[in-house]
Amino acid sequence: MPSLRFVQQFLKFSPVLGGVAALALSATFSLAHAQHSDKETKEDIQRHRAMAAAHEAAAKCLESGKKDEVCEKELQAACKGLAVGKYCGMKHVH
Repeated sequence: MPSLRFVQQFLKFSPVLGGVAALALSATFSLAHAQHSDKETKEDIQRHRAMAAAHEAAAKCLESGKKDEVCEKELQAACKGLAVGKYCGMKHVH
């Protein structure tokens, strides 16, 4: 993998080629991402709905007056195996 310095020098001397390379990479990733089967798309939809339900339950938990730590543990339990990280695929500022 090229070093950051190499990439910076390459882009400095050849910004057009750098742009073309970036465009080609983004097109490649877009095509790879767009080629989901119907089954995979349906599974993604189910995961999103399950995560949304877990987050809704966490919001209701907080509304009920429970401590943040308690609601966070409930969220983690509901999202186990569903999303990445301890915030069920979502983290926000406080």
